Amino acid sequence: MKDLDVAKAQLHKKRLTLTIVKKGNILFETASHGISGFLHAIKQLGSGLQGASVADRVVGKANALLFVYAGISEVYAEILSKKANAVFRENRIPFEWKELAINILNSNRSSICPFEKAVADVSDPKRAYAELKALLKSFNT
Repeated sequence: MKDLDVAKAQLHKKRLTLTIVKKGNILFETASHGISGFLHAIKQLGSGLQGASVADRVVGKANALLFVYAGISEVYAEILSKKANAVFRENRIPFEWKELAINILNSNRSSICPFEKAVADVSDPKRAYAELKALLKSFNT
């Protein structure tokens, strides 16, 4: 089984929000919502994410830029935003999705997700990582 297939199977079987697989091994899984899960994976695994496959429930531009930053090799998203689609195409990262969305909304669906707003005009993955990490920290303090 390919890494992406393993990640997708785990995502559905365990009802997770994010699964990361590399060389047949599950590197990281979480059921937490939002971008915090992948930011935690970057902190925990760093360059070990290079070449890994990701299955995620919701992928917007913010997550897509983080995947590029971390060197993820392929992605599956249950819900993929059009802006994430563009990021993956620009960076030649193979990806699959179940449902395509115009935007990713906040948790109560009243507005655009604050992490999506933070990277609306950002195309550099390093800058996106720094801004998203700072924004998450501001929410947790």
